[in-house]
Amino acid sequence: MTLITSTIDQGLLWSLLSLGVFITFRILKFPDMTVEGSFPLGAAVTAIMLQNHHNLLLTLLVTFIGGCLAGLVTAILYNYFHVQSLLAGILTLTGLYSINLRILGQANLSIDSQHSLYEIPFFSGLSTDNRLILINLVIILVAVVLLVGLLYTEFGQSLLAAGDNPTMALSQGIAVKRTNSIGIVLSNGLIALTGGLVAQYNGFADVNMGIGVMVIGLSAIIIGERLLTGRHFLSKLISIILGSVVYRLILLLVCLLYTSDAADDGESVD
Repeated sequence: MTLITSTIDQGLLWSLLSLGVFITFRILKFPDMTVEGSFPLGAAVTAIMLQNHHNLLLTLLVTFIGGCLAGLVTAILYNYFHVQSLLAGILTLTGLYSINLRILGQANLSIDSQHSLYEIPFFSGLSTDNRLILINLVIILVAVVLLVGLLYTEFGQSLLAAGDNPTMALSQGIAVKRTNSIGIVLSNGLIALTGGLVAQYNGFADVNMGIGVMVIGLSAIIIGERLLTGRHFLSKLISIILGSVVYRLILLLVCLLYTSDAADDGESVD
């Protein structure tokens, strides 16, 4: 039971990444590879700031801003230097590898759990599993509320229009390039924040921890869209969270089946 609880907990945490990927891949129709660079950037910034005993809220804010700056580089390359979308993201994530290594000063760095978000005194009375799930639920709830609130504003509607039909949006007086750039910036800020939270959850940051995270985000989105359909924007966000949890449960099932098969093979050899 503890294993399942831990898997659900991780699914909730990683759904924050999927929400960030959703902004670029589904809303803006922009295949942003920056995610694999901004994710470890968030982890690196979080690790080094917590190691130096900076305030936790300040750490989260700086982590978010760092991801926004990474997204801004990609947005400028794409919108103003007319670099192809995939190449713009690849150029940024390639440069971020050196930056992340420079920030950490080494390939990986451990984080003192006492300074982690998951060790705040307010939840100290709960068991470890309940504390982790509750904190991640609060994080996801806040993220969903902010995203829904944003996308029902005038800017949010402009963002949706710019992603669906840039030509029509431009004819309606929407600054498509600027709107597109802000969307990419916000997406990478959210992804970097996820990297910082995952680093705190795992207890370390690594320059290579961004490899494959885009696949994780897209997988959660695709699974969620098949499990829960709906035209309302809130239902789409809920489906992403559900898809992230199911994706983690599928990984757990595969690992359990592989372990069982390996054990059976060992017994047959004996």
